[in-house]
Amino acid sequence: MHYLYILYSDSTQKFYIGETNNIEERISKHQNHFYSNSFTKIANDWKAVLTFICNNKEEAIYLENFIKRMKSKIFNNKLIADPSILKDILSKRKS
Repeated sequence: MHYLYILYSDSTQKFYIGETNNIEERISKHQNHFYSNSFTKIANDWKAVLTFICNNKEEAIYLENFIKRMKSKIFNNKLIADPSILKDILSKRKS
């Protein structure tokens, strides 16, 4: 099982999009600044606002890259409000 996740920081008003096979461990590592060169080191108040179960790593990476290409807080908020959009994105993906 693999996950797509979106973290949000109130203090910076920024999102972080990632993928992992161990959601609890990955979020903990972000919150504790385990990744010294990571974007998430800019804040201490990251919270998971979306976790989406994917069938495999390829799906999670596809969604992660799709969301990052959008570069849109509005789009991120739409996904958070309605995660079923992610299923639609995957269903339209070219194999």
